[in-house]
Amino acid sequence: MPQRRVLVLLAFLAAVALAGPGCVYVNTRTPFDTDLDRTDLGSKVGTADAYSLLWLVSWGDAGYGAAAENGGIKVLKHADQELTSVLIGLFVHWKVIVYGD
Repeated sequence: MPQRRVLVLLAFLAAVALAGPGCVYVNTRTPFDTDLDRTDLGSKVGTADAYSLLWLVSWGDAGYGAAAENGGIKVLKHADQELTSVLIGLFVHWKVIVYGD
C-alpha cells in the first residue's frame, strides 16, 4: 500500500510538471490598452468581480458596465483585468478594474 501512495504522488507531480508553469497558482494583471505612455486614468476607479469554482458554478459580473457603476464612472478612460487561478482552474477569480470620470 505505501508503494501505491508513492506512485500516485509521483504521477501527480509528473502531471503538474508536464502541465507547465501556472497550473498550481496564477495571478496576473494586464491592461486593456496599447498606448500606456499616453493613458489618462481619470479621477475615479471602479471594480467588478466574477468567480468560478470546481468548473461547475460561477457567479458575479466582471463587466465594464458593472465596474463603472460600482465606481460611479460615466466616461471610461482605461481598464485592466486581473486573473487569479488555483489548481488548473479549480478556483478562478476574475476582476475588471476601470478608470475614468
